[in-house]
Formats: sequence, C-alpha cells, structure tokens
Amino acid sequence: MAPPATAKASTEAPPQEGAKSHVRRDLLLQIQAAVQKQWEEEKVFEATAKDGAAPGSGPRDDRFFGNFPYPYMNGLLHLGHAFTLSKVEFAASYHRLRGANVLFPFGFHCTGMPIKACADKLAREMDTYGYPPKFPSEEEAALEALSIAEGAAAAAEGAEAKGEEQKAPGQFKGKKSKAAAKTGTAKYQWDIMRSMGMTDEEIKPFRDPAHWLTYFPPIAVDDLKAFGLGVDWRRSFITTDMNPYYDSFARWHLQTLYNKGKVVKDRRYTIFSPLDGQPCADHDRASGEGVLPQEYTLIKMQVVPPLTGKLEALAGRNVFLAAATLRPETMYGQTNAWVLPDGQYGAFEVNEGGDVFVVTKRSALNLSYQFLSKEFGKPHCLLELTGHDLIGLPLKAPLTPNPVIYALPMLTILTDKGTGVVTSVPSDAPDDYMALQDLKSKPALRAKFNVKDEWVLPFEVIPIINIPEFGDAAAVKVCQDLKIQSQNDKEKLAEAKRLTYLKGFTDGVMLVGELKGTKVQDAKPQIKKLLVERGEAVPYSEPEKRVTSRSGDECVVALTDQWYLTYGETEWRALAEECLAGMQLYNEETRHGFQHTLGWLDRWACSRSFGLGTRIPWDPQFLIESLSDSTVYMSYYTLAHILQEGDIFGTSGKQSIKPDQLSHALWDHLLLGAPKPADCPVPDDLLQHARQEFEYWYPFDLRVSGKDLINNHLTFAIYNHTAMFDKDKWPRGFRTNGHLLLNSEKMSKSTGNFKTIRQAIEEFSSDATRFALADAGDTVDDANFVEETANAAILRLTKEMTWMEEVLASAATEGGLRSGEERSFADRVFENEINLAVSLSKAAYDSMLFREALKTGFFDLQLARDEYRLSCGAAGMHKDLLLRFCKVQTLLLMPICPHYGEHVWRNILKLPGAGITAGWPEAAPADMTLKAANTYLQDCIVDFRKLITKQQASAGGGGKAKGGKAAPAAAASKEAPRIAVGRVFVAEKYGGWQEDCLRLLQQHFDAEKKAFAEGADIMGELKASPVGQRPDFKKLMGQCMGFIRFKKDAALVHGAQALDVKLQFDEANVLRENADLIKRQLQLEEFSVFLTLDSEAVAAINPKDASRVAAAVPGSPVAIFSAAS
Repeated sequence: MAPPATAKASTEAPPQEGAKSHVRRDLLLQIQAAVQKQWEEEKVFEATAKDGAAPGSGPRDDRFFGNFPYPYMNGLLHLGHAFTLSKVEFAASYHRLRGANVLFPFGFHCTGMPIKACADKLAREMDTYGYPPKFPSEEEAALEALSIAEGAAAAAEGAEAKGEEQKAPGQFKGKKSKAAAKTGTAKYQWDIMRSMGMTDEEIKPFRDPAHWLTYFPPIAVDDLKAFGLGVDWRRSFITTDMNPYYDSFARWHLQTLYNKGKVVKDRRYTIFSPLDGQPCADHDRASGEGVLPQEYTLIKMQVVPPLTGKLEALAGRNVFLAAATLRPETMYGQTNAWVLPDGQYGAFEVNEGGDVFVVTKRSALNLSYQFLSKEFGKPHCLLELTGHDLIGLPLKAPLTPNPVIYALPMLTILTDKGTGVVTSVPSDAPDDYMALQDLKSKPALRAKFNVKDEWVLPFEVIPIINIPEFGDAAAVKVCQDLKIQSQNDKEKLAEAKRLTYLKGFTDGVMLVGELKGTKVQDAKPQIKKLLVERGEAVPYSEPEKRVTSRSGDECVVALTDQWYLTYGETEWRALAEECLAGMQLYNEETRHGFQHTLGWLDRWACSRSFGLGTRIPWDPQFLIESLSDSTVYMSYYTLAHILQEGDIFGTSGKQSIKPDQLSHALWDHLLLGAPKPADCPVPDDLLQHARQEFEYWYPFDLRVSGKDLINNHLTFAIYNHTAMFDKDKWPRGFRTNGHLLLNSEKMSKSTGNFKTIRQAIEEFSSDATRFALADAGDTVDDANFVEETANAAILRLTKEMTWMEEVLASAATEGGLRSGEERSFADRVFENEINLAVSLSKAAYDSMLFREALKTGFFDLQLARDEYRLSCGAAGMHKDLLLRFCKVQTLLLMPICPHYGEHVWRNILKLPGAGITAGWPEAAPADMTLKAANTYLQDCIVDFRKLITKQQASAGGGGKAKGGKAAPAAAASKEAPRIAVGRVFVAEKYGGWQEDCLRLLQQHFDAEKKAFAEGADIMGELKASPVGQRPDFKKLMGQCMGFIRFKKDAALVHGAQALDVKLQFDEANVLRENADLIKRQLQLEEFSVFLTLDSEAVAAINPKDASRVAAAVPGSPVAIFSAAS
C-alpha cells in the first residue's frame, strides 16, 4: 500500500521551529491521522475466530483476549482512564506484533445512579433557577447551603412540612423536594457541564437521562480511536435496557445465578441513602467507598421511675438510655453510664408499645431505618434533651450486680459514633476507669456537673474477665503501668486500649455469669444473643465512617428486604479461591489484596430501585445494581458483533438476530454449550458462528483495572465466573495499578491539574502521550504522568525519524557507510546490544512492565547506538547493523508508539505489510561475556582519563601545596608536559593467597540460588589451608578478610563469575583490539598493553612505576602514562 501523502511529505524536510513552535508535535499529529486512516481501511483491529482452531481453553500462544472495565458514561475520558487502559493496550499491541490473533473489545457502562442523579440535578436546577439558570452569588449560596443542610436533615428525619411518606424496603421512593434534593453539592451540575465546553443549549437535553447514553459513548469512541486504541469496535455496546441485546444478556446472567441458589432475598443491614430511598453501593457514593455497616449491641438501661425533671413528661412510658457497645460480654462489670454534658439528645419513640430510647438524633435516624421507630425512616422525637438533663438519672442495667447505676458526665464522648450514650466497664475499659477515677478523686469536678457523691463513690471496679498478661482488672493494671493521670491523657489511653482490647478478646476468660470459664471470643456472641432474647438489648448498626451519596445526603444503615448475591458462602468462596490460585496477577501485593477481600466479602445487595439498568427478571420492580450486571460481560464481547452488528445501541432494527429471539435457553446454548432450543428461529449458521467465537476466545487472558476494584468488581468477576462457567472458562489474569498523578500532584478539576484524553492528544500527540504513560510507572503504587516527558518524547521521536532518514540516505550512497563481512569489536558489541534489547524487552512486555520495556527497548538501545557511533570513529558505522538497528528499534517501540512505528515501517524503511503485525524481531542469544568485555573497556577508558587528568594537574602544579592550601600562582601556571604515551599492565589471573581464597568461596557458593551456604566457616578453612600455614599469615589475614568480604558481596550481585580466578574474556586482547579507540578518546600518540608477567616490559619502565604493576588484578589493570619520549 502506498504511504500516506501527508506523512510522507511532512518528513522530507522538517521545517525550522522557534521556541514556541509546535511543528514537531503537529508532524506527529499528521502522521497519527494518516496511520489511523490506513488502519481503519485495512481493518487491522477486527478480530475473528479462526476456522478449525482449538477452543480458547487450550494453548494460548496463537491468540490473546484482553479487556478493560467499561468506563462510566457521565463525562469525558481522562488521563486516569488512559493510564489503566494503556496497560492492556500495550499488552494487546505486543501480542499482535508477535503474531497472535488479538481481541481487544471495548464497551460503555451506563447502569446505576450517577447518570440519573446528574440528570435529575439539571432538571431541578432548571426548575429552581430558570433557563438558562441564574445561580445565586457566593454569599447567597452560603446562606442557601445552610438552609439546604437543614432541609436535608428535615427530609431525612421525616419533617412533616413536605407531607411525604417514607415507604418500607421493597417499596422505596426517593424524596423529590427541592431543598433536600440539592443537599451536599458544592458545585452546580450545570457548571460541571459548562466546564466540559458545552453551551446552555447543549446542556438542556441532559435533563433526560437517555441523552447521556447517546451523547458520551460516541465521543469516547472518537477519543479512543484518536489515542490509537487497537479495539475491534464492531463489538462495542452500551448497558441498560436501552440496549435490548445487553439487557437480555444481563437478565439471563442474573436469572442463571438465581436458578443456582446464588441470589436470595433477605433483610440485612445495608448502607442506605435516605434521599434516594434505596441502598447506596460503592459506585453510588460521592465519598465513603468501601465503608461497611458497623454492627453494635444496643444496651437498654431503663430509667428507674419515678421520672423527674424534663423526663417527667414521659411518665408512664418505659424510658431507656440506649448505649451502643461492641463488647456485650463486659456488661457484667457496669458501674455507671456516661453522657456528654453539652451533647444534644432526644427521647425517641421506638415501637408501637411506646418504649422510648434516649439517644442522639443521628443515631435515632439510623434506628428508624432499622424498624426501631413507629414509622420506617421517620424518627419520632418526643422530647429534646441535653446531657445535663441526663446526669444523675438512676438506671437499671442488664447483667451488672449493681441494682442501680447512674448516668455521669464524660467529656470525651464523640456524638458522631454510637448513640452518644456509653456504658461504663472500668475493669476492662481504660477510658471508663480513668473517667470514673477523675470523678472519684476530684470533688470540684463532681461539683461542676452537680454530681452527688452517692452516684460515684460507692461504685468499685468489678472483675469480670481474666487476661493472663493483665490479671482480673486489665484496665486498672495498664493505666497504672502507663502512669495515666486523667481521662484527658488521650495518647496513653489509646495505647492502653491497644494493649488490652485485642488480648481481652483472644486470651480473656469469663470470670462471672452463665458462661463463666468460657473464652471471651466464644462467649461474646452467646451473651449478645442472650441479651437480645431477654429484651435487654437490640441489634443496631451504622456506617463505619461517614458515607455521602451522589445525591448529596449522609447515608445511614437500613434493614432492607432486597435481593443479595451470596458472596462469602463456603462452597462458593472455595471455588473463588481456587480460581484466584490459578490466575496470573503480576504482583504479589495484588494477590494479597484479593485474598484479603475473599476473607471478608459477604452477601452483596444486587437490587436497586432508582437509576438506570436492567430489571430483575423475576422481580421487575427492582433494577440490577451496577456492580452486579458487569461481572461476566466479557463473554458478551465474543458475540456482540454477531448480535448487534456494529450498532453500539442495538436499536437499528437491522440485525439478523432479534432481541426477542434471545431466550434464556438460547443464551444457555450460546455461552454454556447447552442443546439448541427446539423452537429456535435463529439460523444454524449464525448459531454455529456465535458458538465458534465464544469457544475460540474464552476465557479472557487479561483484565486490567485500578487496584481500587479489587475489593468489589474484580472479586465479583471471579465469583460470578466460577458460578456461571466450567473451570476452563475461568479468568486467566488480572493486572492492577494505582491512581495516576499529573506532574506529581493529584488530578483534580477544581485545581485545574486535570487533562482529558483528548486534551493530552491535542497537546502532545497520541504517541508522545502513550510514551509518557508507559514511563509513568509499572507498580501498584500511584504513577506519575510528567508533561515534560511527553514534550521530550515529541523531540525524541521526530529527531529519531530524521536520523533514520539520514542513515537510509547514506546507505543508498556509494561509500556512505561501511559494509562487508568483517566485524570490529564495536560492531560485535553493538550487534550484541541489539540482541540483548530484543531479549530484555520481550521479558518486560511478557511481564507487563512497560516502563522497563521503554528503558530496554528505547533508552538503552539509543545509548548503545550513540556509543557505537563514538566507538567507530573514522572507520564509520556498518551499514547492515544500522539498518537492523532501525528495524529493531522501530519494532521494540511499536506497542507503545504505534503511529510513529507504523510510519517508520512503511514510509521510511519501506518495509512491506503493517508494522503493527510485522512480527517480533529475531535475535541470537545475548553474549554476556562480550557485554562484560565492553563494560570493562568503557570503564577502563573512564579510569584512564581520570588518571591522566590527575597526573597532568599534579605535574603542572595544579594540585595542593603543603598543608592543603592552593599552590602558588606561579607554580600553577607551569605548563605540564602533554601525556602522549600509555602503557597498561594486565594480570591474567589471581594468584597466591587470592587464588586460594577464591577456591574456598567457590566451594561454598550456590550459583542457582546466588547465595553462600549457611554456617560456612570460610576463614576457619582458610587458616587450615596452605595459606594459613604461611609464616606471614598473621600479616596477610587482614588482607584475606577484606578480599573475601569484597568477593562475597560481588558474588551476591553478579553471580559465580565474580569468583572466577580469571575473567571470562581476554583483557589484554580487548584493550589491544580497541587501541585506536583508546588513543582517540585519550588523545594519545602511543598505547601498549602488557601482561604483568612480562618482565622485560616491567623492566623497561622506571622503578617507581614498576612498583605499581604488582597491584594489577583481573579486571583492574595498572596504567602508566607519560609524555612523549
């Protein structure tokens, strides 16, 4: 195929550029556009199953299926997407280059809350502020934010002003009041859309969620094509019921799990958005991803009648101070309850019987969503109270031997955790012990809060648990040991808790109660059950940490009737662990992350009432949650092009297979190999084609994702594959990475440190962007995209093209480059460096270490080329080697910079076919001895140059005068004779005691493990050897020890060759063969190489220099330089 005219013309004569010129960048953009046009015309990324090939579960060298979690379509793709995406793109490109049949498909996720929430926000903003919206000033917005927060609280607490009903779970209905709906948004959605460059008229249609689904996916396709993504776009699709094909697939998937008993309905604690009226999963949250419900036991401490003070209004009711605890087994040791004096509390009616809990408003809201209120989701506050109103209340507490205890003040209670009421067990809780001691020992503190002596002084520590290390009252002992002075000594109290709590749970033994003699960890659940059954406690849960929904409200924990996937079930978990054990994960930290997740992951709510998506087939009032319709869709890619025929939305109506023909039985046939349904209307040839595609491509080889998805999506994918498919279809590999920093700072739209993929391409070009992404990092830690690296890549790539054009021009000119069979040392070294680059780069690509591949395949090879050019001197470089270098360099960089590579391949090197499928370059095994010889040569040149510089400075008076002061000016100005002659003395091998030391080290070194045998007494053996019997051994011993240490360290780094008595190459010959290079580099007229055993050569130099010759050892010659004779 003819090269693209634009690209060809653009490289013939690169124009001159100024300091701010974008000529080079524009050149890469021109090449990029031309190459992408070629690829599209040639359909190079369209992948098809090969006829007669073995199923995908067999050997995989001939094919590769990689994928990426489909991005959510509520905005433009950014560099963070590009970084993760680049990992699978580089891998797919490498496998395509080496000759594999590669499938890289790409879909778009639209299921869930965010799009619907954003659309609703736009609609509310238009309703509230008009069109186009006229938003309030900053001062007005601050006042409005205050009213919004109040409105949200009112809505969450069931304020009567709106008159809306809160339905029980299973009949969720989100509140739509304007005030409540805007809670938590610091920025208007309209402004967010404007920041994407949209006009008001363009924003207006986004109030309809369907518009998002048709607007952003095509833009994403265009951006990814511009990025050079090697995707088979025929297989792309969107999710939700807007796409009838994927909708059918998602229903089949969940129905299959339901049929296998993997989906159950249950009432469970779930993070819940009061504003949306439904559970709030990770992807529905603005903050608090990964936060789970924290389960407590709520201890009911009944206020002993008669009720007095403010509580007198509740006379006749059962009133309880309700304390949340994680340690119900310690209730035997209660001496009092704690309240925060200035804390805000309420008396809330919790059931039809009229029982009242005194707790904070926040915890009452949680309780109301756990059926501990007269009306679900609406706390009923009978009385507002402060902590001062509660101090001194007499309480009847369960399990304690004290018939009555009292509510006392504690100054360190946090009201954003628990209920604001804390039960006190000073025997085992250091905080309780110190607070009680403060009140006992400080009359002024008691007086400050009107605490009577009889509420405090009679109550002593009650031993309830024995901990071997701390005795029967662990808190008392630890507080005394740490010399804690008061309840305000927070750091020491934190340490005391650390010391006692875990030990108490794991090693503690109950001293009292029905379970006396039982270990605490066994007694705890039984005592909790006992308390609940007696009506003395109730289960209670709240979020571990604050969670905010995408709609802006603070989430609670609700007991909800909904559908759950039974993750964590014993047999299913065992299958997931088996799958994980057989997967390639590329990093042990990733494996540990999966193992940890499998250890804690439990049932997962898979139903939602609000948002976009697919209806649960057997209970269509619910939608399938967004993390539950996206776990096995990789299998859908294998058929998508046959079903949707390139229509991303699946709605053109032109498809050969209609959505209503995709019955459950037909899906079973296509993806599970079940018999074809008898009444199937789909032609057999289409079914056979679909079956062949699935069997050929599945399972997938690689899925790349951010490491944050280990805790949910990726682990869910493992679970779902083990439930849906046989073992031969389980995932083969995951590769995870950290987040992407931009110029060492977090990417953020608010700070302006942010780039979309399109912006990066326009600023740097696709290849320079990809170059910087490859260089950003290979680990699971956060990576760093450096703009300077991208800018430097523009220069590197364009200069390399110019250099290659010059090389080819020289090669085409008679006598322009050296040719022939003869190879110099520099030729052999350069050829070896090319072979080594091929080998190391393959290993890096195979291991998905793309920064390493960039180093070995580009930077190191560039350095080798530059060294070769320098080494050749007047003889010039060899034509064949330069042509091979150009080809290999292009191919090794091809997966990372494919537009550059394709252009060079076709238009500069004029090679046939597509560069991206040209095949991995062949190379002989690298000769590491030759590499070592060249390293030796280069090191010698550096050392020789330093020696000459020092010698000339000393001879010319440029050194230091006596006492370290600078030499006088007159002396310094004395002209030193120019060094012109070099004589180098080389020791062929170690001898004498050094050889004996090396022989001993060799005996104890394991070359495979690169380690010395443990316990080897090398010095002991040396003393018993002939060296140790020498009369002067005591004098030698220090030298022997130093030499042995030096060689042991070298062997641990370089292996067994560091212990060789002589080098693996001929030092003298290397230096002699490169005498011209050395003379040229050091500006010498004469250069000679001798062996240290050459007595005549040693005798020919002056005695002072001759005495230095003995210091030569293998790898470290002695050089003697002098002026011309």
